[in-house]
Amino acid sequence: MNTTENLYEELRNALKEHQVSKNETLIEQHSHDESYHKPSAPDLVIYPESTEDVQLVVKIASVYEVPVVPYGLGTSLEGHTIPYDRGITIDFSEMNTVIEVRESDFLVKVQPGVTRSQLNKELKKYGLFFSVDPGADATLGGMAATNASGTTSVKYGVMRDQVRDLEVVLADGEVIHTGSLAQKSSSGYNLNSLFVGSEGTLGCITELTLKVYGIPEHTVAARASFPTVDDAVEAVVSILQAGVPVARVELVDEPSMKQANMFSATNYKVKPTLFLEFHGNEPGLKHDVEFTKEIVEDHRCDDIHFEEDNAARNKLWEARHNLAYAYVHGNPGKKLMVTDVCVPISELAGAIKHAREQVDKLQLNGGILGHVGDGNYHILLMMDLSDSQEVKNAEHLNEQIVEYALARGGTCTGEHGVGVGKMKYQQKEHGHALQIMEKIKLALDPGQILNPHKLVHQRREKS
Repeated sequence: MNTTENLYEELRNALKEHQVSKNETLIEQHSHDESYHKPSAPDLVIYPESTEDVQLVVKIASVYEVPVVPYGLGTSLEGHTIPYDRGITIDFSEMNTVIEVRESDFLVKVQPGVTRSQLNKELKKYGLFFSVDPGADATLGGMAATNASGTTSVKYGVMRDQVRDLEVVLADGEVIHTGSLAQKSSSGYNLNSLFVGSEGTLGCITELTLKVYGIPEHTVAARASFPTVDDAVEAVVSILQAGVPVARVELVDEPSMKQANMFSATNYKVKPTLFLEFHGNEPGLKHDVEFTKEIVEDHRCDDIHFEEDNAARNKLWEARHNLAYAYVHGNPGKKLMVTDVCVPISELAGAIKHAREQVDKLQLNGGILGHVGDGNYHILLMMDLSDSQEVKNAEHLNEQIVEYALARGGTCTGEHGVGVGKMKYQQKEHGHALQIMEKIKLALDPGQILNPHKLVHQRREKS
């Protein structure tokens, strides 16, 4: 009997029969995420139902020196959940309980398999909502693992800002808590920030305590079109400088507006467009809306349209959220590659202009959009994986925009994470600090079984 068979039998004895699978269909489903990165299948897929189950799996995997890769819904975009060393994929879909809503503390405690939409459906009963909106209906465990953000981060912050406490199973099976229920603390190292964004390389998240917010009394959305991308970005800078408490501000370039219209059956102007949203009370929002209107008109806005009706607002944001699917639907047979860099706000207009020049120069099919309120933008690139030159051009484009961002004090990834796709930029971005990260990895995972070859390089072979 080989190692995989021994491992399978031991896990079957330790867990319930339905929790351990080597079904070919399930194995294939866990061989990839939504990225263009090469798939690789695990040996086994495990479906834990409790923290104790995760402990058992990790302890057994440690004895066998078998890799363990945590898995949420597979919506990641840089190969985070692809098990290139095979081993065990831990699928957290069965750990999907909203454990406790502490409405008086504006906190919620959840298992990692709970999705964003599932949580907000439950919170609505209490007049609360969870703010982080990455677009995909990702799991909260996965969102914490990659420090996800999205459209609302300009007002509410990113995933790291919402985490009050995590329960984590370490590589030796020990369970720790990284924080508390308190609103602030000066006690010890900030382990919340260490584990949020660690991409499953330091431990498996089995429970999260998160900050939530009261549902706004009133919401207004807007769509504003401009002659150029520069005008749109400069308008955003002016809105932020004026202190307007905008909740969302998203840029969609001209080619993407065309794609959105075709996919979502809308008739929006095919020009660089800002999608905005404001949260607050009605009198306050009236002032914010009028002030914003004045600002954008100063930046050559040629059309601005406000939506207060819930259905109209939803239609507006569906068009924005569905852009990736719009490109995929409009380019059958091609694979989507989504870039992700973040720069200081003052550098954003130049970064987007540079990105568009590179897309056109390399004759690639792509649109630019971004969370321009925090300097984060993406290129949605459609490429034919069988066309080696097109793939090479897409990879070159990615390198160009990363180099541009790093040269201006930015980062190679604003919200998608490192995974395998951005590892090659870590040394240039972090310098000697990368070696500190590698030491932390080795200290917490000396056997290097937790999501190996992701985020940081493994520096030694296992004995």
